[in-house]
Amino acid sequence: MHRELITFEVAGQIFALDIMAIREIRAWTPVTPMPRVPHYVAGVVNLRGTVLPVIDLAARLGWTPTEATPRHAIIVCQVNGQSQGLIVDSVSDIVALHSETLQAPPSAGQDGVIPFLEGLVAIDEHMVMVLDLQTLGTSGDALAAA
Repeated sequence: MHRELITFEVAGQIFALDIMAIREIRAWTPVTPMPRVPHYVAGVVNLRGTVLPVIDLAARLGWTPTEATPRHAIIVCQVNGQSQGLIVDSVSDIVALHSETLQAPPSAGQDGVIPFLEGLVAIDEHMVMVLDLQTLGTSGDALAAA
């Protein structure tokens, strides 16, 4: 089966998301912080009259939180019928691949990024981590921010 993914960078690593889950890619917009939300919820932004929770993907994956600048981007995704934004360092490209080239993530250790991966795929000379939005676990916690 043929799939299209959008690749992007977070903390020096290359990730990808299925293009069908992405609604839009926005330039960086400052977020309004919210009280009593998980540490990885950066805040909310106004998306054409709708409150959009914004997740700091680096913080969600257990890395140092992003100090966002105008060079960052927000990928607006649809997860379980709800929209949310993901802060990324940069958006790279749209790539096409066959599903059978996607390899299962390593089973060693269930900390950090591994639980959030759908799989890994080699694209050109890079190993790309394909995120699984369903297991990213942001939908319920992030939506509480909105």
